[in-house]
Amino acid sequence: MKKEEWGRSGAGLVSDRWPKDEAGRAEESAFLCTRSNTDMSDELTVNMLEAYGIPCVRDYPGNGSFGRVIMGASGTGVDIFVPKSMLETAQKLIEGVENDEEL
Repeated sequence: MKKEEWGRSGAGLVSDRWPKDEAGRAEESAFLCTRSNTDMSDELTVNMLEAYGIPCVRDYPGNGSFGRVIMGASGTGVDIFVPKSMLETAQKLIEGVENDEEL
C-alpha cells in the first residue's frame, strides 16, 4: 500500500503516472506553455492538469531554478511539459481557462 504524503512533493511520483510505451520507456514529453512563477499561475495550471489526470513536469529556463531557490520565484517563468499523447487535451483545458479569464 502506498503511503500518502500530504503537502510534500515526492520524488518519482510523476514518473509513476507518466505514460509508458510497450517496452516500458517513458513517453516523449511535449511543450505545453510558459507560465509566470510570481503570480502562482504555474501552480494553478499544474494542479488543474493533475486534477484531470495529466501528469506534467516543470522546467525553469535559464537560471530560473537559482532564482526560485534564492527568491522563491523564477523571474524567467516556468515551462510546462506534458506527455505527447495528452498534449491536445491539455491545450484545450488551458484554452478554456484562458477564455474564462477574458470574461
